[in-house]
Amino acid sequence: MSVETEVKTAPEAQFFNLDSQLLAQGRYDNRVAKTDLLKLIVKVYASGGENALHMHKYEDHAFIVLQGEATFHIGAEDDIKVLTKYEGVMIPRGVCYWFVSSAPENLVMLRAGAAEQWPPDGRAFPDGRPFHGKSIENKEVEMIPLPGQFFTA
Repeated sequence: MSVETEVKTAPEAQFFNLDSQLLAQGRYDNRVAKTDLLKLIVKVYASGGENALHMHKYEDHAFIVLQGEATFHIGAEDDIKVLTKYEGVMIPRGVCYWFVSSAPENLVMLRAGAAEQWPPDGRAFPDGRPFHGKSIENKEVEMIPLPGQFFTA
């Protein structure tokens, strides 16, 4: 009688940079690294770009501003904080928020998210209904790159 042993391969380190396309209009997600528990995304928003009030049911996440300015609305509309370069916010799962790119230049943020599971319905409206990021409800507009212009750290 033989006993089978499961051989697990160790995960490999991932090296990345934060270089990302700048925009004339819209928003862009540059996924720079991912494991089964953690995702790192450089998010770029043209001036005035915004998203809508939502929450993440399974994910704790943080934003760190690398360029520009972000005006965050956390929970109630009167809980507003303006973040500038090298400032950030940690948002636990279940907390409702939205933000807007509030400076003339592009908003560039590093987003780190961690979760034990990544179901497709992880993003939701405050009432719990599924909320897709690429939707008109989320103020999705056509992305127009600024030719040859990039954020570089």
